[in-house]
Amino acid sequence: MQFFKKKETPLKEFIPDGYVDIHSHLLPGIDDGVKTAYQSAYILERFENLGVKKIITTPHVMNDIWPNTSQTITSKLSELKEIISSLGIKNIEIQASAEYMMDDLFYKRLKSKDILPIHKNYILVEMSTFNPPISLNEILFEIKLAGYTPILAHPERYTFYQNDLKKYDELKESGFQFQLNLLSLTGYYGEEIKAFSKKLVNLGYIDYTGTDIHNYHQLEVLEKGIDFKFVKKITSLMENNSIFL
Repeated sequence: MQFFKKKETPLKEFIPDGYVDIHSHLLPGIDDGVKTAYQSAYILERFENLGVKKIITTPHVMNDIWPNTSQTITSKLSELKEIISSLGIKNIEIQASAEYMMDDLFYKRLKSKDILPIHKNYILVEMSTFNPPISLNEILFEIKLAGYTPILAHPERYTFYQNDLKKYDELKESGFQFQLNLLSLTGYYGEEIKAFSKKLVNLGYIDYTGTDIHNYHQLEVLEKGIDFKFVKKITSLMENNSIFL
C-alpha cells in the first residue's frame, strides 16, 4: 500500500486580495515579538508581496511582564513607519493596537481609558492558556460599559475549554467575538490544537482570523500553508477581516 503525504496549499494561493491581519507582534522590542525594526521590515515586506493590504499589529499588554501603554505603542509605531518608508515598503498599511490580557492591569486601563482599539470600538483581548480569569464576568461588564466589542484572540488555544463547548457558547452569547490564529491550522501549536481549530471553524464559532506572527520562523511555517481541503472555509473567514479596512 502506498501512502501519500497530505497536500497543503501555500498561503500565497489562498490569502484574499487586500487581506487585513488583526493580530501580530511586529513592534520591535516591546514584547515577545520581533527584536529589531529590520526584522519587522523583513516580515512586512513578505506580507506586502503576499498582497496583504493592512497590518494592525497588537503587542501584548500584560501586568508585570509587558505593561505597555498606549503611548509606548504609538511611539514605537511612529519609529517603525519611518524605517519601513525609508526602505521603500509603501504598499502595506501598518497600524497598532494591542492584545490585552484580561488581568488587573487591563481593568485599570479600561477605567483610565488607556486603550487602543483595533478599529472603531473593537478591542483584542486574551486570557491565560492555563485558566480563565476569575473575574471574567466583571471584566466583560466593564468592557461593555466602556463601549467596546471584545474579540477573543486564539480561542482554539484555551485547552481548558476544549471538552466543554458550552463555555464557548456562553462567551459568544455574552458578547465576545472569536479570532482564530492561522498558525493553529498549520499544526504549529500541535496536532490537538490544529484539530480543535478545525472543529471551531466547522461549528461556526470563528468570526475573524489573524496570523499572530512573532518571528521569521512562524512566518515560514504559515507560508507553507494548510490542508488543501480546508482552504475554501478559511478563505471565507479571512474575507471577514475586510471590516477592519
